[in-house]
Amino acid sequence: MKPSVLIVTASRWFPTARLAAALARAGCQVNAVCPSRHPMAKLAGVRKTYPYRSLMALASLREAIRATKPDLVVPGDDLATRHLHRLHASEMRRGTVRHPICDLIERSLGSRDSFPLVYARTASMELARGAGIRSPRTEVIASLTDLKRWAKSTGFPTVLKANGTSGGEGVRVVHNLEEAEAAFRTLQAPPLLLRALKRAVVNQDKTLLWPSLLRHRSVVNAQEFVPGREGTSAVACWKGAVLASLHFEVIHKRDHAGPSSVVRLIENAEMSAAAEVMVRELNLSGLHGFDYMLENDTGNAYLIEINPRATQVGHLTLGPGRDLPAALYAALSGEPVKTSPTVTENDTIALFPQEWTRDPASPFLQSAYHDVPWDEPGLLGNFAGKRPQKDTPALISAEIRTLSAARLPRL
Repeated sequence: MKPSVLIVTASRWFPTARLAAALARAGCQVNAVCPSRHPMAKLAGVRKTYPYRSLMALASLREAIRATKPDLVVPGDDLATRHLHRLHASEMRRGTVRHPICDLIERSLGSRDSFPLVYARTASMELARGAGIRSPRTEVIASLTDLKRWAKSTGFPTVLKANGTSGGEGVRVVHNLEEAEAAFRTLQAPPLLLRALKRAVVNQDKTLLWPSLLRHRSVVNAQEFVPGREGTSAVACWKGAVLASLHFEVIHKRDHAGPSSVVRLIENAEMSAAAEVMVRELNLSGLHGFDYMLENDTGNAYLIEINPRATQVGHLTLGPGRDLPAALYAALSGEPVKTSPTVTENDTIALFPQEWTRDPASPFLQSAYHDVPWDEPGLLGNFAGKRPQKDTPALISAEIRTLSAARLPRL
């Protein structure tokens, strides 16, 4: 019998659908919890989608888990991971002898002891440094007094990060005290209600409503600035051991603080070792990501962040040891790893739709492997139907020509 996987997402993040398709191709039976009109609903490989109700998130997850009885739950974004942590805590408080949902969440994500650490940026980086991993000094900043003390000891530029944020949304690089104080106030403040309501109405994304209504303030951390290039790793792991991994240097981002749009596959022993140590120290399972800075002068890899969920490159099948869906399927089924064919021999990958929307005339759409899901027309149709209003007919036509040309093999 095929192992059953339940993908959970609180957003309409397109790469989650790519992962769902890849897990189905690997042999898993895939169901999903997602917002209405999510691209996953158009995938032939997804058996059923269950509604994600942002104001009743735990009930949404509990109902889908009971209906599908999955062998593994895979969070597709940070909020989904936090929901799973909260659901675990809620089930533990019930006081019953058996906690099947808790057992599932721990089997899917790893040891419950890791839950408080993966989103606490300072605590996770202290764990890394204690384990001998190269990592910049990181400290919780609770007040402007703390911030001034940090600035005096560390200098500028420095990096401020809010816990529980992702995609660069909660990160600011500041160059003087005035910038630092303004960034600290912004990062710590609850989401503006008007912004939360606009996102809920326009984007059908209600993830900011509770933090805004409850006036939730974020924990802000300061981290030493490492001048260099960004790197990222995605791993499939099981009971504290890495099964498969992908390591990339970031070439382009969608915007200054957004997700990557062009990446280059690399071999980096320091990144690989850091991921293996953190997976072992936290006893992780499932899909996780790690972010690094590759120092300009030395090439040293500094671990700067943990992503306790699937990342946007997790669907890529790039050969033995680099096929995360196949590795997870093997762990769940007990069968040998059956790696899918390598999608490209080109080590530079333009991620779809990130690079296409960043720059429709990007040369990487021709020179790199453009990761367009041609085998999933439902996904392409979903994307094409949601072009921004600001796009003119001429620009859309140019983009279609660029995308069509990108179908040519680039090896």
